[in-house]
Amino acid sequence: MIGAAIPAALVTAAEGTEEVQGIDLILPAPYDIFWSTVVLLIIAIAFYKYALPTFQRILDERTAKIEGGLAKAESAQAEAAAALAEYHQQLQDARTEAARIREDARAEGGQIVADLRSKASEEAARITETAHRQIEAERQQAAVQLKQDVGTLATELASKIVGEALEDEVRQSRVVDRFLAELDATTADAGKGN
Repeated sequence: MIGAAIPAALVTAAEGTEEVQGIDLILPAPYDIFWSTVVLLIIAIAFYKYALPTFQRILDERTAKIEGGLAKAESAQAEAAAALAEYHQQLQDARTEAARIREDARAEGGQIVADLRSKASEEAARITETAHRQIEAERQQAAVQLKQDVGTLATELASKIVGEALEDEVRQSRVVDRFLAELDATTADAGKGN
């Protein structure tokens, strides 16, 4: 029975409907529009009260995070630029300092070389003077020694030639002095002749 009641209800409903034509085929019935509007308003109010604030809060958080990230990035970029500028300034200062140190070292090196040359010249002059004095002393010593040797030889030679002993020191000294004077005179005459 239940199965027979359903087709009968369908037939009755189909008979009660009139045939729709024209624009009414596209437009829904007014009661459908009313209930659809009520359901839409309920959904819209629920969306506006519950879902929209949540979406808005999430969007605001994301916007704040993005803006914070951009601000941090800009801050980091500014810090990097400042650090780079400071690095370049320090590098320039270091180069300037290195150039100044090089120039100071060159000047100090030149002063050291000049001092060493001056000391070397003074030392060379002192050594030369000492050598001249030593040579003069040795020359005088050699001359004295030569006079003694020549005197001794001259005395021995004169004693052999004269046949008399010249062992008396005063006589020996006179003979030597006279011989050396004659030798000096001969040397001086030879020097004038040249």
